[in-house]
Amino acid sequence: MGRTLGFIGLISVVAIGGYVYVGQIREVAPNGATSKTGVNVIGVRNDLMAIANAEKRYWVTHAKYAQLEELGSNGDIIVPTRPDYAYNARAGDNNFTITATYTGGDPKAPRRITIDETMALTSE
Repeated sequence: MGRTLGFIGLISVVAIGGYVYVGQIREVAPNGATSKTGVNVIGVRNDLMAIANAEKRYWVTHAKYAQLEELGSNGDIIVPTRPDYAYNARAGDNNFTITATYTGGDPKAPRRITIDETMALTSE
């Protein structure tokens, strides 16, 4: 009797642990994307925020926004490189848009993630 209750308790703990684990995986891999793609998307969003902050700092000293090459050459930021993503910036005197375009094979990954001068991230 005691062994049976112990075994049932063990099975219950394993089931609850598995349920929690699956819930955590869903948070890391939104929309059913693979874990690797989910981690890359988080990294790309962080990169875009860092580039946008560099644009804001550049605007304070130059009264205009800059292209990625100019930000990199001035030492404002090291332009990141990530597998399956390419970064592009459109900059003007009063606005900018930075786009990360996905070129990989995961159909559930967002194809484009953008950020603009309002610091709003959008995914397509």
